[in-house]
Amino acid sequence: MTELLNIGFGNLVNTDKIAAIVSPDSAPAKRLVQRAKKEERAVDATQGRKTRSIIILERDTIVLSSLGPDTLAGRFHELSGGKEEE
Repeated sequence: MTELLNIGFGNLVNTDKIAAIVSPDSAPAKRLVQRAKKEERAVDATQGRKTRSIIILERDTIVLSSLGPDTLAGRFHELSGGKEEE
């Protein structure tokens, strides 16, 4: 069953498509965002607020969220019922 992760402001992401959730603070992450925006592969779900997480999806699409990686990881963990992923 497909589960959706709330990434803030009513925006949802399919958990089956998430490859990684990273902080936008490093230089490689900033380059990733710049390149994705240039190639129109970025979805900005921040509603004009500061980007605190980059959600990397399958097929090289990224989603920008104003929620922190720890918050998103906690929500993802809750959706999985607290089970550890293998």
